[in-house]
Formats: sequence, C-alpha cells, structure tokens
Amino acid sequence: MRLKNKIAIITGAASGFGKGIAEKFTKEGAKIIMVDINPRLLKKVSNNLSQDYFVADVSKNSSFKSLFKYAYKKYNQIDIFVNNAGITHKPKFMEIVTEKEFDKVFSVNSKSVYFCAKYFVPKMKKVKRGVILNVASTAGLSPRPKLNWYNASKGWMITATKAMAIELAPYKVRVNAIAPVAGITPLLKSFMGGNTTKKKQAFLSTIPIGRFSTPQDMGNAVCFLCSDEASMITGITLEVDGGRCI
Repeated sequence: MRLKNKIAIITGAASGFGKGIAEKFTKEGAKIIMVDINPRLLKKVSNNLSQDYFVADVSKNSSFKSLFKYAYKKYNQIDIFVNNAGITHKPKFMEIVTEKEFDKVFSVNSKSVYFCAKYFVPKMKKVKRGVILNVASTAGLSPRPKLNWYNASKGWMITATKAMAIELAPYKVRVNAIAPVAGITPLLKSFMGGNTTKKKQAFLSTIPIGRFSTPQDMGNAVCFLCSDEASMITGITLEVDGGRCI
C-alpha cells in the first residue's frame, strides 16, 4: 500500500500504459481521477477499478481548467499528477507530416504538460508537496527514423521534466519522467506503420531484452517514482526499455 491516502490524476487512463498505471495505483491504495478523451472506454475501466473519472481533451485549456476545478472540489488536494496521454503521427518522412498532424502531436504530448503546470503547480507549491510524472519515450533519447516530430515532442518532455524539477525542488515538489520502449498498447500499430509479423520482428530486434514493454511494467516504474520511497529522486528520466537505449 505504497500510495495509501494519496490522491492521483492519470491522463490517458482508459487504455495502454495509463490503464496499467491506474491498475497499479489502485492496488497500492491510491484514490484516482482517471482522465481520458474516450468516455465509453473510460467509464468502463474506471468502474472496474472502482475509481473516479473525468472526460477531457488534455490538449485544450478549457478541459484542463474544468479538470482542475473538479479535482479540487472533490478532494481538496492532489498528491500525484501523471501526464501519460500521448499520440503519434504515422511513420513518414519529416517533410511529409502535415501541419495539422504536427500541431496535434505537440498539443497532446507537450502542451498538456504546460497546462498541468499552469493549473496544478500553484497548489502544490503552496502546500509544499506533490509529484508530477511525465511519460516520455525512448524516442526522445534515441529517435527512430520517420517518427521525427513524435521523437521531438518526447525530447521536449524530457527537457521539460528537468526544467520543472529544478524550479520546483525548493517547494518540495518532485518531477520525474519514464522513457518506455514501444509497448503492447493501441499506439503500437501506429509506431510500426502496420501490424505484420515482419514489422513486429523488426521492432523487437532493437530491444535487447527481447520483448515489448507492458502496461504493468510502466505501472511498477511509475508507482515507485511517485511513492515516498523515491523522495530523493527528481529530474530523472527512467528508461523502462529492456536495454534499447544502451
């Protein structure tokens, strides 16, 4: 029960890594507001975990503002915020990615972290307590060809994590990130540019440990970094990647 009595918000919580994180947090005693843009799936998953939920588009200022008001009206404190929601564009040469695709990737992957800071950091600073966890990617450390602007958005998140950590350390607010390798999530097909056995094998050949990551892997790593056991850790990006970045 490492997260007993902790109040957490997890974005992109209806599937993939977010769902895995929510499941782990539930087992460890946290109360969660699960956030996602998919209302049907979000309601189903949150009901299964007996957790609260809030439908929101994390790329929108209005959605984040509404989430902030809802969260503090319900709990009056937020101990942990997990910025997990993310998207990618399909594999293609950088000059072919449309402006619309580019804007969407950065709005969801990067601007959402800004909105998290805009609304939730002032409260955390006031009480001198809190943890923010950003789900980055190995793509931000060791970019893959043709995922150019997705790579860049995750590199931005890694630098943002360090910038947030150094600024918030005097207020006892910790900020860390994890860098997952490609995992068993709805985004896997998009990363690979298809779902054939050949494409899977090509992807797996770049992961020394020989398997894709799982939502459970992410849940375990995020739980540790958000727990009091990691109270001396801030500003890091933990590679949960089976050796891909070695």
